Amino acid sequence: MSERLLGLVVPRTGDPIVVVPAFEEGRLREKLHFPADVRVWQEDQSPTKIAVAALGERGIRTGRVGVEETAAFTFFDHLRAAGPGFECVSADGVTIGCRGKKSAHELELMRLACEATCDVFRAVHASVKEGMSQEDIGRLVEGGFSKMGLRGGALVLLGGSAALPHGTIQPQKLKEGDVVLIDGGCTVEGYESDVTRTGVFGKPSGKLARVYEIVRKAQDAALDAARVGKLSGTVDDAARKVITDAGYGPDYKFFTHRLGHGIGLDGHEHPYLVRGSKTVLEPGMTFSNEPGIYVPGEFGLRCEDDMVIAADGAAQLLTPGFAVSLEKPLG
Repeated sequence: MSERLLGLVVPRTGDPIVVVPAFEEGRLREKLHFPADVRVWQEDQSPTKIAVAALGERGIRTGRVGVEETAAFTFFDHLRAAGPGFECVSADGVTIGCRGKKSAHELELMRLACEATCDVFRAVHASVKEGMSQEDIGRLVEGGFSKMGLRGGALVLLGGSAALPHGTIQPQKLKEGDVVLIDGGCTVEGYESDVTRTGVFGKPSGKLARVYEIVRKAQDAALDAARVGKLSGTVDDAARKVITDAGYGPDYKFFTHRLGHGIGLDGHEHPYLVRGSKTVLEPGMTFSNEPGIYVPGEFGLRCEDDMVIAADGAAQLLTPGFAVSLEKPLG
């Protein structure tokens, strides 16, 4: 992300147009693997005016222009001003469909990312020691990925702080009986993993052991519910029912977030597995499957794996396997 626009414009016909800062042109051309009309802009020029002029040269001066959802508002606003004949709309109808379904090669890259993540998490869970902080454990995760030649990291939550799914800024030190929740991943050739493994330092309490079993059963239910033709919201429903029926409901009381999100080139992307969502599941769609139970003042426990919608039957894991136990979450 930069304040300088490097933009891709894809007309209905003809080569795409790439608008690039002049000093980035060489690097762009090295990475460009498809035919494109490259338009360079200098620091005192408007890239959106250059993009609109390039379209004008092809006789395109009116119509609808879809803008990808993560584009900065300033680029959207400048494009509207530069091309008043265009109607700027959301590109979600195109981009979500293009990115939601993964090819066999894309899935293999995601499996590699998941395998690497589980390898690092296994080593880290085996290496934690009393008195370590979240930051200490986080550095072990980053170092593990670095040794593999990958870029990755993790959110680390200890003990009572894990009751907040995204943690706290308060410093924590690991002690006997604490949960150790590690949530993160890495990137392989641009494709992401997102995995959570929750372990315990020492022996788990009876309550913690029961909650772990509930969360794992919720994952199983979600995997079974994630089938071709089903609505995305029903997968969240299946996992939430297991947790609610076990006494950790209703609604979002203890399972405080949606079941999962799409994953691929971004760690979080469309479609989402959330109550009421009505995306029809198709083969090749990929999601996180991450139910959790969070008990304020005590602990939080989340199990997260990545899965792909299969052509037939239940979804298939992209991770090597579900968590094994609280004592050895990766076996």
